[in-house]
Amino acid sequence: MITKHNWTKEEILDIYNKPFLDLVYEAASVHRENKDYSEVQISSLISIKTGGCPEDCSYCPQAARYHTDVEVQSMMKVDEVVDLAQKAKDGGASRLCMGAAWREVRDNRDFDKVIDMVKAVNSMDMEVCCTLGMLNAHQAQRLSDAGLYAYNHNLDTSEEDYSRIISTRTFDDRLKTIENVRKANLTVCSGGIIGLGETVNDRVAMLQVLANMPQHPESVPVNALVPVKGTPLANQPRVAIWDMVRMIATARITMPKTAVRLSAGRNEMSVLEQAFCFMAGANSIFAGDKLLTTPNPDFKDDMAMFELLGLSTRKAFKNGRPQNTEAEIV
Repeated sequence: MITKHNWTKEEILDIYNKPFLDLVYEAASVHRENKDYSEVQISSLISIKTGGCPEDCSYCPQAARYHTDVEVQSMMKVDEVVDLAQKAKDGGASRLCMGAAWREVRDNRDFDKVIDMVKAVNSMDMEVCCTLGMLNAHQAQRLSDAGLYAYNHNLDTSEEDYSRIISTRTFDDRLKTIENVRKANLTVCSGGIIGLGETVNDRVAMLQVLANMPQHPESVPVNALVPVKGTPLANQPRVAIWDMVRMIATARITMPKTAVRLSAGRNEMSVLEQAFCFMAGANSIFAGDKLLTTPNPDFKDDMAMFELLGLSTRKAFKNGRPQNTEAEIV
């Protein structure tokens, strides 16, 4: 399939609204053009600094202004991260993503510690991803030089809907960080959340921004909102599985070579529902008992599902390592 970067909203909306079985068939056909369609990349996500975030993301229990059960925790130590990385690798993960509840990266000792974490996990032959909030070009380059493989910075929703969900930063702030990540020769992980109260047009508009980037994100997470008591979106209903499948299928068709990650909300899905997502083009998941602060299936359950569905795990660095790394490689 020819990869294009000039999708119109109408084109994407037509895909999204196709009869369900036709949509899944088309997405599965696009996915099977890749000989590795049955491979699934497993990532493990850990919170290296939890809670106390100054942002007001309406869905996030780590925002300091909301009264949730999340307790503020200080920065993890490097050896703690290495221990968790080893457990994740033993469980089948090829990528470790480290998240910090920051609005933006600051040039201080905590960021220096993150650099040490990146170097340590990279030396374990795991892909390293970080999600640390906004960062400038110099900070992105420091992460790249340390051996970072990917940087996650989700768009969350459409530009038009953005201010309803978050007021402490702008949609353009997100795009600027992604631009800085690209300039530092890092791979981009960027997707969004459905179930925020957005419209189908908002979902399509968000996918259009991603699909029309000069280079598609290497990874697009599709998250279903996990409502958390104490946040403004605590009473949102669970996202229908059909909506998740439509988002995954549309992302697969518009970005055929991208890893589409079935992300938050998977703990509420049956194996059959997840199978529909894999059929529609999902080829990446987060595994482990937590996604930052929300529940997630554990490795053993996922491995049993993989065996049942005939899926295999993707090895780290299948597409090669970044070229500008100073970190030790073993």
